[in-house]
Amino acid sequence: MILPEPLQAALRAVRAGGGRPRLVGGCVRDWLLGLEPKDFDIEVFGLDFEALGRALAPFGPTDLVGRSFGVLKVRLAGTEYDFSLPRRESKTAAGHRGFAVAPDPALDEAAAAARRDFTINALAYDPFAARVVDPHGGERDLRNKLLRHTSAAFVEDPLRVLRGFQLAARFDLTLAPETAALCRSIAGTFHELPVERIWGEWDKWATKATVPSRGLAVLEATGWLAHFPELAALRGLPQESEWHPEGDVLTHTAHCLDALVRQEIWPATGSPTRRVRMLGVLAHDFGKATTTQQAERRGRLRWLSPGHEPAGGPLTESFLHRIGAPHDLAGQVVPLVVHHLAHQHGRTEFTDTSVRRLARKLAPATLEDLVAVMLADHHGRPPLLAAETAARIAQLQQAAQRLVLQRAAPKPILLGRHLIGAGLKPGPAFQPILHAAFEAQLDGAFADEAGAVAWLQRRLSADPPAAAGPGDLSRNT
Repeated sequence: MILPEPLQAALRAVRAGGGRPRLVGGCVRDWLLGLEPKDFDIEVFGLDFEALGRALAPFGPTDLVGRSFGVLKVRLAGTEYDFSLPRRESKTAAGHRGFAVAPDPALDEAAAAARRDFTINALAYDPFAARVVDPHGGERDLRNKLLRHTSAAFVEDPLRVLRGFQLAARFDLTLAPETAALCRSIAGTFHELPVERIWGEWDKWATKATVPSRGLAVLEATGWLAHFPELAALRGLPQESEWHPEGDVLTHTAHCLDALVRQEIWPATGSPTRRVRMLGVLAHDFGKATTTQQAERRGRLRWLSPGHEPAGGPLTESFLHRIGAPHDLAGQVVPLVVHHLAHQHGRTEFTDTSVRRLARKLAPATLEDLVAVMLADHHGRPPLLAAETAARIAQLQQAAQRLVLQRAAPKPILLGRHLIGAGLKPGPAFQPILHAAFEAQLDGAFADEAGAVAWLQRRLSADPPAAAGPGDLSRNT
């Protein structure tokens, strides 16, 4: 494992002081997967807290806030590292934080690793012997793409189930049957979790998943899907096989999510955008749970979901609230759900006006976000693809690019300062004029400031303001 030189120097100092430092946790897992480790955590055997502090003192100030947990933070060349002592943990109360922690420098490596959640996270690396320390078979499980609990203590922390949900999605893993059984046994402890910790795991799923459907499979295998009823309602919900040969709505959603992360642009997409699009795809068919029915279409009974797009809006809001998502996220995700079929509904082509108005309805989400959701939805019906649907999505994408609206909604060109410049006094009647101007702009009446001012002059000539009254719009005199 290639380590930063400042960290290597600190590790040498710890060893010189009598300690046995090990790289632990996610950095070892990522290195074995061929990924570049980003965070290096170090566990030190053979030293007490004071001796560890003395060994690291030459490298600068150390943060002692983690003393009760046996954790010492040190900043090396601008990067902060956690040096911790092996510790014992015992359950003392309900919830994610109900543990008593006791640092124990004499603890052996297998016992220290046993407190970790999954075997793939119980790996350690000896930087001086250049060898992996693997007392619980994590390297084997990693090769077999298996997510397995490290010990029976797994059940003491319900957050570990949701960690399994996002880890499976991030690293394309399948949950071991015996681990799924343990998770089912603690399904009732979900409500002990603080909502901010629930969001933390969902956020990792949304921004880091490489196979998002693996996460949904974990929720289903563990029985924890029931804690997210808007999502659980999609399992077993029928779809018309002619249009959805893949199966029920949850199966379709899983395919859509995997299709989203396979889009060419995804690797270069930042976390805020990933978050919005992933949750938009996850929720895009929530409304089918309340609208699906059998009705006659083309001469026979079929499964239809009329109006499921707007019906999905409130359900998406309740889901985002349930998982603790930031309040402003609903304003971005819900419009994608409500408008994800804007390319259908009998439209043969997108006019400039319709594209401008659609961009306005989506804000603060964008047409680029909507196209990503539409494409994921289209590719979530294997093996069925429709050339007509693909063409309509492409037309929307091209129109958005031509109008320079793919990443931002139209903004009003005519502003209050233009009205004042035309000799009008500010007042309550400003708003109707500005509203009418923006509507005209969306309809294509003008596209720049000069055109907006000309539109205003024509309006004032055709409909002069009424005589001035207190607070009314009037000519400045």
